[in-house]
Amino acid sequence: MGANADSGAAEGEHARLARRRAAVLPSWLGTLYSEPIEIESGSGRHVHDAEGNRYLDFFGGILTTMTGHAVPEVTEAVTEQAGRILHSSTLYLNEPMIELAERVAELSDIEDPRVFFTTSGTEANDTALLLATAYRSSNQILALRNSYHGRSFASLSVTGNRAWSPSSLSPVQTSYVHGSRRRGTVLEGLDDAEFTAACVRDLEDVLDQLHGNVACLIAEPIQGVGGFAAPPDGLFARFKEVLDRHGILWISDEVQTGWGRTGEHFWGWQAHDANGAPDVVTFAKGIGNGLPIAGVVARGEVMDSVSANSISTFGGSPLTAAGALANLEYHRRNDLWGNAHRVGAVLRDELSAAESLPGVGEIRGKGLMLGVELLRPDGSPAPELAAETTEQARSRGLLIGKGGLEGNVLRIAPPLSLTEEEAVEGARILLEALRASGAGE
Repeated sequence: MGANADSGAAEGEHARLARRRAAVLPSWLGTLYSEPIEIESGSGRHVHDAEGNRYLDFFGGILTTMTGHAVPEVTEAVTEQAGRILHSSTLYLNEPMIELAERVAELSDIEDPRVFFTTSGTEANDTALLLATAYRSSNQILALRNSYHGRSFASLSVTGNRAWSPSSLSPVQTSYVHGSRRRGTVLEGLDDAEFTAACVRDLEDVLDQLHGNVACLIAEPIQGVGGFAAPPDGLFARFKEVLDRHGILWISDEVQTGWGRTGEHFWGWQAHDANGAPDVVTFAKGIGNGLPIAGVVARGEVMDSVSANSISTFGGSPLTAAGALANLEYHRRNDLWGNAHRVGAVLRDELSAAESLPGVGEIRGKGLMLGVELLRPDGSPAPELAAETTEQARSRGLLIGKGGLEGNVLRIAPPLSLTEEEAVEGARILLEALRASGAGE
């Protein structure tokens, strides 16, 4: 059934569900689309809503559905584990968790790695901040402008995107440095080498203004909520030269860039590896393919710097760890990292026609993590155009996201198992949606 399936009864129930949601959930808990959809089932790269409409999923539950919907191997692993035991906590030995930690440590490229599992990327970044501040005995943090690191009190305190930061209160002292966004800043128009040099000077200048210890720099290799803004390759390697001189830790937030999504590397930080690996890497989303599992991998001396007792009730539970193990095995066996590189190039090439549209300012990103920035005729951000394009795409059977500092960037991030045929189909629909939304005028 197509994306315009007609079902009056279903529409009535849909409206009732929306009213029930509004009555019991917070008003600040946003949804996509003027009339939110209920995703009821999925298979591969497609999902179905409660009204029977079928969509090609180019957002993957916010970059979470890494291998695909209803992957049999993952479903079977979860079902089998659920039949034995769902939960025990870190107070007991847990073989799936230990095996998963071994796999993540092996993949991390971090020296003497230790792994701690959490239930979300927010909690993983909270943990990373705890590790860095404990290790360095400092509450001073460096973060990038336009960044997003989660929705907890601590992670919001290092978020450089005002649209997602509801409070000026903070448990840490955060200073923001340049490192990703050029358009609309004093760094606009600089080439990669000039931009990198300017950002390094900015970092050094900020450090000169601070007193005492700085614990860490936390940064996304490609900013997710920030509209897939990315620094030139090698910028964080240059940053690391400065950080190392001061003993400051580097935390790479790989919640959205990890597991080969960029196609070029398994981790986003590996595009900046000339001076070695980060001290801490956080991960989430794709590892669980929808299961609530995330974590931190860090150098042993950093991870073990926490002197207090701690446990995790739910992090690395038998159920989520078993599912994540099956998911990683499916990823490896089907070379989804390589597929992201190959099919991502096809998708990027198919979308190149959009660059000639007056409303499209830039197409950016890597692999299967692409952003389309939309602008008004005067060059200012066009969030209304992004909102209308997502609506037009949905009506044609394609789900995409949006983000950016002003909400004017389309976020395209399908499962890493996307086929070339699906890439071509999705690009065609998106081009139609852009033209229908007014981006071609």
